[in-house]
Amino acid sequence: MSRLTRAETQERNRAKVLAAARAEFTERGFRDAKIDRIAERAELTRGAVYSNFPGKRALYFAVLADLAERTPEPSHPEPGRTARQALGAFARAWVTRLPLATDAEHGMAGLGRDLMPEVLADERVRRPFAQLMMLDAILLGLALERLGPRTPGGRLVRTAEVALTTLHGASQMAAAAPGFVEPFNVVRACEQLADLDLGDRWPPPAMVPPTRETDEAWSPPPASDMVRDEPARLTGDGVVTVLGLHRLSAVEDAVRAAPAGADVTAVLVTGSPGELGQLARLAIADFRVCLHQAFPMAAWPRVQVVCDETGALAEAAGVPAISDGTETAVRVEAGRIVARAEGFGAGHAAASITRG
Repeated sequence: MSRLTRAETQERNRAKVLAAARAEFTERGFRDAKIDRIAERAELTRGAVYSNFPGKRALYFAVLADLAERTPEPSHPEPGRTARQALGAFARAWVTRLPLATDAEHGMAGLGRDLMPEVLADERVRRPFAQLMMLDAILLGLALERLGPRTPGGRLVRTAEVALTTLHGASQMAAAAPGFVEPFNVVRACEQLADLDLGDRWPPPAMVPPTRETDEAWSPPPASDMVRDEPARLTGDGVVTVLGLHRLSAVEDAVRAAPAGADVTAVLVTGSPGELGQLARLAIADFRVCLHQAFPMAAWPRVQVVCDETGALAEAAGVPAISDGTETAVRVEAGRIVARAEGFGAGHAAASITRG
């Protein structure tokens, strides 16, 4: 038998740690789970666990993200043809995952009940989580708009915000007050949101940075589009915007300003990939599961979302130093970077530039 490479050994150990952690969290819950027991279950040392994950919370986020990403697609989804139908289908996909009053305190059904307490416990997690929810709302709003907006301004992001607020609230009530939430009523309430006029308009950024024309090589590494769960299209013409987890809402600026048919890719980066990178994976994967069940493929938002945990894609875009406040965008044409902008409003600047 050939000896495993170092990378293969690391990947195997990571998988063993995730499997052991999933068993520990399922059996004991997040609060009572212990890193030492996880290491014992994985037949590894405590140091091996920490070499893969910086702490128990990061490991918990990774377990939830791994489960969300592995959720099988329905064999016969019934996507909505109108915004109302799609909101109802999205809500139905969401409430089917809610814990039931008859579920045991611990177990797979209740594995995620400690997520919100952990988010609330630390400002360093709350702020990125707020932006991840805003990203979900933008993606949902863009999908709703592609089914035919009824509002005068054509924007449905506020409708998406209210829908996600309702659904996240239902999740918290189902965990805190088992048996209180009536899923059918939650679905009907979300359907009604399609008929509300919330006066939604897209406000262009008040200030945009200067855009610098350039001519640079563009050789992006392979990456996965988390919205579609497939390889990202990175070689076509479009805008690639590198966003720290404090700046995710800025993706809408690039989408609204980009020329018709241009690819828009949001590259998510963070200064804490071991923990916050796992939270980003979880937020997008949870959203994707419901999106795929509720919307026809033609209505999926045209923006791609890539979680760049290693920073390799950001470096290819000329952003070697990243943080949660990063906001840089490049315009790609004919396989070359032809323009770039940095700072608040960079995505809008790079997307709207008229070259020459």
